[in-house]
Amino acid sequence: MSVVRLLVLGVVRKYGRAHGYAVRRELLSWRAETWTEVKPGSIYHALRQLTKEEKIREAGTEESGKGPGRTLYELTGKGEAEFRELLEAALSSFRLEELGAGVAFVQALSRRRAIELLKAQHRRAKETSDGLQGLVPNFPHRDEPPHTRDLLALWSGAIAATASWTEGLIRHLESGGYFMADDEGADRLETPR
Repeated sequence: MSVVRLLVLGVVRKYGRAHGYAVRRELLSWRAETWTEVKPGSIYHALRQLTKEEKIREAGTEESGKGPGRTLYELTGKGEAEFRELLEAALSSFRLEELGAGVAFVQALSRRRAIELLKAQHRRAKETSDGLQGLVPNFPHRDEPPHTRDLLALWSGAIAATASWTEGLIRHLESGGYFMADDEGADRLETPR
């Protein structure tokens, strides 16, 4: 899954219309560079690629006091569909970069759907962590590197930590945390397109 694509589509969607610098500025305010591999060049590349694929379209120009106007972009129907697909995939992942990008846009989903995806992710993370931990006592075998046991323990522990964190997020959502897409009044908060 492409975290950059999800982030760019999500920020453009959030604003309704946005230029590349606005997308970059928004992601910088989230400190996205600390938890993703997103770089300024990848943002602009994603904008060009998404335009080429008709996931976003040029929607005018915003005047700039420091040079030529900035091209504004907005999502197309195909872009909205990809955003939703990437969002659900991210919330189903226990890879931190993907999960983090999904959490950034979790409010675009209904509360029920977000909880459903996170519970499935939690279950898979727990099963994976337990499975890896179960392998630890059997390593290393005679023909395997001695560090195999420690790597299995590392991966198991990291995935277990993600599962534990996800459990907390599920509780937060179940108790009414976040303003979700299906909450009363959510339609009035949607950015016009």
